[in-house]
Amino acid sequence: MNETAEQTGTFLLKVKAVKLNNEHPFTWASGRKSPIYCDNRVTLSYPEIRTFIRQCFVETINEYFGDVDVIAGVATGGIAQGALVAQELGKPFVYVRSEEKKHGLTNQIEGEIHSGQTVVVVEDLVSTGKSSLIAVKALREKGCTVKGMVAIFTYGLEVAARNFAEANVELHTLTNYDTLIKVACEQDYVMEKELESLKTWRENPELWSDQHMDS
Repeated sequence: MNETAEQTGTFLLKVKAVKLNNEHPFTWASGRKSPIYCDNRVTLSYPEIRTFIRQCFVETINEYFGDVDVIAGVATGGIAQGALVAQELGKPFVYVRSEEKKHGLTNQIEGEIHSGQTVVVVEDLVSTGKSSLIAVKALREKGCTVKGMVAIFTYGLEVAARNFAEANVELHTLTNYDTLIKVACEQDYVMEKELESLKTWRENPELWSDQHMDS
């Protein structure tokens, strides 16, 4: 584990942005059951953690993507963090909806952005990558060059890796599932006996969910 990944994981567990529960699984929006639930919006309520995440994003963008014209946040989880990053970098900010509005100007991208500009996308969480890559597609259709994406956390699912590879999008996250579980075990958020179930879920989330539908 690198220091940033470990510290980020510690913060997420500390403020319960990530919750782990094998015995009473969480139900995702898809209807699937999972032993883990992540809501990184919680970090915004803690100035120390909010600032830490912002600075880590800034450092990651500078290291991997260099100068960029615009920072784009993915609605809704990436909006606040993206705006903070854009402010720190002194760059314009936009955010991208999952689809065009059904009224008014019918915008999908909110804010001013132009064809030919370079963009880094800010996301709070990557599961399958579907919603994140919808934002990338919208920006590319606008004529922008998406240099890549940064996110606080990824579940590290194979389907996400495939989706990002197929879309040719470079992704860098501050922490990930493996690091989080290791930190959780070291700090007694979970017991050793629960680790096997958490590993099994990551290997095959659909099968794990099917086996726990009555939980």
